[in-house]
Amino acid sequence: MITRRFGRTGLDMPVFSCGGMRYQHSWNDKEADGTTDEGQANLENCIRRALELGINHIETARGYGTSEVQLGRILPRLPRSQMIVQTKVAPASADEFRATFDLSMRNLQLDHVDILSVHGINNSELWEETIRPGGALEAARQIVHEGRATFIGFSTHASCDLIGKIIESDVFDYVNLHWYFMNQTNWNAVEEATRHDMGVFIISPTEKGGCLHQPSGKLENLTAPLSPIVFNDLHCLLRPEVHTLSIGASKPSDFDEHIKVLPLLVETETEALVQDIAGRLEAEFLKINGWPMLSRWDQELPSFEKVPGEINLQEIIRLWSLDRAFDMQTYGKLRYNLLGNGGHWFPGRNAAEFDESAIAALCDQLPPILHEAHDRFGDTPRKRLQQE
Repeated sequence: MITRRFGRTGLDMPVFSCGGMRYQHSWNDKEADGTTDEGQANLENCIRRALELGINHIETARGYGTSEVQLGRILPRLPRSQMIVQTKVAPASADEFRATFDLSMRNLQLDHVDILSVHGINNSELWEETIRPGGALEAARQIVHEGRATFIGFSTHASCDLIGKIIESDVFDYVNLHWYFMNQTNWNAVEEATRHDMGVFIISPTEKGGCLHQPSGKLENLTAPLSPIVFNDLHCLLRPEVHTLSIGASKPSDFDEHIKVLPLLVETETEALVQDIAGRLEAEFLKINGWPMLSRWDQELPSFEKVPGEINLQEIIRLWSLDRAFDMQTYGKLRYNLLGNGGHWFPGRNAAEFDESAIAALCDQLPPILHEAHDRFGDTPRKRLQQE
């Protein structure tokens, strides 16, 4: 395993982390007693496989259903000093944040976690709630003072500008955020985190990075001789500013494709290969769409709050154009049908209904694009996994 210094924490972070949101029994933590022996064995096999590979960062959250409870049945039996354990607690009042953290520790059956995140600072209101007197940050600092956590960070699905503002406050040691080839919007925030010597953890590069575990034949051909997963992992990890990528394994074999990255990371020819593939993808995108891939989707189109009906134009146009270029309908459906159901984690609405004249006033090309996107992606409305 290759490790990187995780910013000012000084932790030797493996370049892959074992995310804890897919191997658990249920998204409802009240169903922990219904965990089957087979289901628990699968989780434990995932953890043991991760550790065998040198992936010693075990990451979970209070919001991941039975994940913490099930981890609590194996983590105390493993060498604690050889693991980096992380959990995440949503913004709340100091008392509520502390009570939730106490529950996490009882579930995990540990006396401390190495890194603790404020989970989901996704808009300005949640940021203000976090830093106000008597808020989550106050509780997290007290938890560190008590020795029950060592470092504090935050996870976010916010706009790049808000993420940058949070980073600039310099109150956190690391950040969990989205950044990958198919959506590079947050690169400015990654650079800002580097300036503040923060650890940088990339959330869900495989699924939210394009459903790369279910790629189209066209995408596979364009990234050959690498798989889409390996290409995207290398795209991220060739940037020294990026320290670790989350692998949300649902079974032990889910690590296998990612591990192919390790020898490539130290080969001198790899960067040129990745740049060649990126060039191919960008050229195909330009050929099909007539305009280049954008590095900041959030600047080329108005944010959902400024669009009549709160239609999330930024995300819909991104999904529509990626599907046109790379046949990414599976990814488009996954993300599109969350719009209107994802709350502050994935805000705005899809194009099932919209005011055509109001949208045309923004740009007369938008209404037919929105209709086409809805015809292509519109399906049964989805909920976030935590809501299912």
